[in-house]
Amino acid sequence: MSKDLYVTNLPLEYGEAELRRLFAVAGTVSYIHLVTDPGTGQSKGCAYVKMSSEREAKEGIDCLDGARIESHIIGVQIARPQKPKAPGAASRPGKGPFKPRGGGSDRGPKGRG
Repeated sequence: MSKDLYVTNLPLEYGEAELRRLFAVAGTVSYIHLVTDPGTGQSKGCAYVKMSSEREAKEGIDCLDGARIESHIIGVQIARPQKPKAPGAASRPGKGPFKPRGGGSDRGPKGRG
């Protein structure tokens, strides 16, 4: 089991301090990464939380998965490992060495519109 947890459906106002307090019931939090919109900096309502041991990560799931935070029911699960990016892959579609297919028509899929 990993020590890294993925937390979903967080209140948008939740920051690092609130997450540390929340996960303190399970043990010591080593690291928190709040997922934010790169353009606005606004929270996307999810985060990665790294606990200091696998036992504490399991305790975090057992205690907090399905917990009600304000009007939100949060989800807590083991974080999947990040997939490595292909060499030369663009970080955003339409940017970089590969161009999207299609004629640029805004008539919808398969030319229907």
